[in-house]
Amino acid sequence: QVFKRCAPCHSADNKTNKIGPSLQGVVGRKAGAAEGFNYSDALKNSGLTWDEATFSQYLENPKAKVPGNKMAFPGLPKEDERQNVIAYLKQHSG
Repeated sequence: QVFKRCAPCHSADNKTNKIGPSLQGVVGRKAGAAEGFNYSDALKNSGLTWDEATFSQYLENPKAKVPGNKMAFPGLPKEDERQNVIAYLKQHSG
């Protein structure tokens, strides 16, 4: 249910990029590395890998975790919502 907030900009079940990159297989992927998406320099140069802890921090407050990234989403302040999104994305690892 929580991923519905992400779905207008991101896909999870295929590698189709929308306004944001596909999130299929995102857990464990290097930040800024999804093929065919034009990432901000801030995200490409962040050096992050989307493990569960890092991804949770990013989802909580994207602008604080990676200043200068292009994502307009303000974040998910509730830990349980972030964990639900991560669990959902892990099911769509591709």
